[in-house]
Amino acid sequence: TPFCNSGCPVNNIIPDFNQLVYESDWQAAIDVLHSTNNFPDFTGRICPAPCEAACVLNIHGVPVGIKSIERAIIDKAWASGWVQPQPAPCKTGKTVAVVGSGPAGLAAAQQLARAGHAVTVFEKNDRIGGLLRYGIPDFKLDKNHIDRRVAQMQAEGVVFRTRVLVGDW
Repeated sequence: TPFCNSGCPVNNIIPDFNQLVYESDWQAAIDVLHSTNNFPDFTGRICPAPCEAACVLNIHGVPVGIKSIERAIIDKAWASGWVQPQPAPCKTGKTVAVVGSGPAGLAAAQQLARAGHAVTVFEKNDRIGGLLRYGIPDFKLDKNHIDRRVAQMQAEGVVFRTRVLVGDW
């Protein structure tokens, strides 16, 4: 029983992408990883990896290095050109505002845009990324990972407005 799935806060399908990496099917591995995680480039670097603590092999003190596998998958996907904008094939005509550009706001914005909604993300700071940009040190998360995801999301139609304090009357 793969307890790693229940240990993963974003419910990654860990055994499946691990098997695909073992079989050298990296492109299928990124598809499986992206099915549950919009930004494995972030989680593969800064997640505390509770999945590894939940790994059944941890009984013997040697869990699978799930976090490093996740990072390897996304790094190979970017290097191979497999991470591309996925604009919605049709628009719904609905408009959505997302307040805050931290990881949750970015993931919500991307999913909503891919569903066909017009999405604008409002951020109070001068740059997009929220806690990812301002709370995680550069040695843990190089900010170019945020910038390339923002560029991908802009190509998918997401609009970003910085220096906007929503609710400030």
